[in-house]
Amino acid sequence: MARILLLHSMYGLRPAVHQAADRLRTAGHEVHVPDLYDGRVVDNPEDGIAIKEEIGRDELLKRAVAAAAPLSFDGLVYVGFSLGAALAQNLALGDERSRGLLLMHGTSDMADGVAADDLPVQLHVAEPDTYEPVDWLNAWYIQMRRARADVEVFHYPGAGHLFTDPDLPDYDAEAAERAWSIALDFLTDL
Repeated sequence: MARILLLHSMYGLRPAVHQAADRLRTAGHEVHVPDLYDGRVVDNPEDGIAIKEEIGRDELLKRAVAAAAPLSFDGLVYVGFSLGAALAQNLALGDERSRGLLLMHGTSDMADGVAADDLPVQLHVAEPDTYEPVDWLNAWYIQMRRARADVEVFHYPGAGHLFTDPDLPDYDAEAAERAWSIALDFLTDL
């Protein structure tokens, strides 16, 4: 069983995030799902970007750190969707007790000299994905490997960016089930 901090996308704490948390709990994990948007939920990317920009990247990271702090004493697995994945990556790489990092639909840049010594990392991403272009993903992968992370990347051709959210146009049932199956196996091994 893993203790998981699950971070939502730029759409806010949508029903799909709660469904993901329930799926993880059913698999035996302890899951914590903070609301980084103070209850605001949107259904289109423009409104999500507006909220993200209004709050600001630094404040969102502070909120995520505050959610993680009381839970990280025994090692957390950080999981996130898109924007939440970027935040989860920053938290996991800054937490020496981190047990793993599961990225759904997103990544973040990395500061030089970051060490991720054998940190298990798994990324699930659409192909192509306008939010995660191929050049960006290649550079991200190289940086993660240089940081000595144990990285796996799974691509889902033809799927939309947030292909695991059944309430969005990006949803791809087959890709979502495949991603969840692989992700649950990954979490079981942590």
